[in-house]
Amino acid sequence: QVQLVESGGGLVQPGGSLRLSCAASGFTFSRYGMSWYRQAPGKERELVATIASTGSSRNYVDSVKGRFTISRDNAKNTVYLQMNNLKPEDTAVYFCNAWGSEVFWGQGTQVTVSS
Repeated sequence: QVQLVESGGGLVQPGGSLRLSCAASGFTFSRYGMSWYRQAPGKERELVATIASTGSSRNYVDSVKGRFTISRDNAKNTVYLQMNNLKPEDTAVYFCNAWGSEVFWGQGTQVTVSS
């Protein structure tokens, strides 16, 4: 059974940091690219960051470049999203996504940036 379980979300003040984790199971993690998406209320789901299966390439949406870092540990079947200098507009549900021969989604974790 495929599972992607996100954790690490919460409430943080503007300028603060959070680290999201996504633990994968039920498929060969090292053969899949991984991404983080987010969806704010009333908005479409947005691709935030993506990392290749080997970690050799990473891409980010312009609005998070220089603030967010995606990484992965293939030995732990886990992908991370380090988020620094958070802004209120980063408030959203963040979803983990695996892409390869199939596509899998996690259930999401809420990130709220507010003073």
